[in-house]
Amino acid sequence: MTPRKICVVVTARPSYSRVKSALTSIKNHPELELQLVIAGSALLGRYGNAVDFIEKDGFEIAEKVFMILEGENPTAMAKTTGLGVIELSNVFHKLQPTAVITIADRFETIATSIAASYQNIPLVHLQGGEVTGNIDEKVRHANTKLADIHLVASKDAKNRVLKMGENPAKVFNTGCPSIDLAKEIQDSPALDFDPIAKYGGVGTDIDWKSGYIVVMQHPVTTEYPSARKDVEETLKAIHELNIPTFWFWPNVDSGSDGTSRGIRSFRETQQPENIHFFKNMEPNDFLRLLKNSQCLVGNSSVGIRECAFLGVPVVNIGTRQHGRHRGNNVTDVIYDKNQIIAAIQERIKNTTIIPENIYGAGDSGKKIATVLAETELTFHKTIVY
Repeated sequence: MTPRKICVVVTARPSYSRVKSALTSIKNHPELELQLVIAGSALLGRYGNAVDFIEKDGFEIAEKVFMILEGENPTAMAKTTGLGVIELSNVFHKLQPTAVITIADRFETIATSIAASYQNIPLVHLQGGEVTGNIDEKVRHANTKLADIHLVASKDAKNRVLKMGENPAKVFNTGCPSIDLAKEIQDSPALDFDPIAKYGGVGTDIDWKSGYIVVMQHPVTTEYPSARKDVEETLKAIHELNIPTFWFWPNVDSGSDGTSRGIRSFRETQQPENIHFFKNMEPNDFLRLLKNSQCLVGNSSVGIRECAFLGVPVVNIGTRQHGRHRGNNVTDVIYDKNQIIAAIQERIKNTTIIPENIYGAGDSGKKIATVLAETELTFHKTIVY
């Protein structure tokens, strides 16, 4: 039997960790052939060169799609998406995949969905049915309605996709592939590398071995004018706490220029001696860093997903993860220095956090490959009412 050609489009740094174990399972499945397309900010050095880690992990890249327009504002996001539709349409025409996978909810992922759907290519959507803030909410649900097969990450998400009228026979709770990586770390949690020695970064050579926190804060696309002011509240809180901190650069989103300017300005004027800045890390290294931290601060979905599984304390700031199912590890605050400080201090002292399997048990990649190999692939559907 001819293997099914499964085209997976990775458009950004976080998307790779969201799908890495699934890529491995697809690649190793005798009835599947992996066609990996890397696009968007995953190709850009300023956002951490995710493509370098992907190639280092042994994945062969079928196509690279440069589609990011400068500007980091809503207009640039819309134009980037349009350019993505044009470029990805050509890629799919050339590769002739059996099915295309679009990942989660980043704004560029709707380009993958449109390009595949309009060419009658079965579309598989990972991680639909969840609820959050900003433009991701619209993109995720639009992807769901364009998709033919739904590989959701939780029971709650599956119920929501079914309420949207999707065929129950095409909705599968496979869990989130990123939990597969987290399970590897949970089974072997020791921090076996020096983050600064391995990744360089910028800032003081902090004394992290006595305890540290991690910060990852992105702009909220629907609140992008306040991105700089928002990140400054977090910067002031972290500086005042004076706890050794590893701070990661934001994603490419509307407002990320404001977040970046806020970080650069604070770094130059305040010269914080307790903060070291990174662009990116290999997914497993990043999760190992989180597992051994005292707390994650910011608004990344990794705090909601992987940190719940790993039992890592999280201070979630603002509305970016609003409505997403979270565990007992998360404390929510607004963009206020004093609230952030108090929440971090409370989370660090809390020793009763219990790991939770909200987004899977660590076998998602294999489940996804099985669904892709065995499920009937169609590019049309009848909505169930």
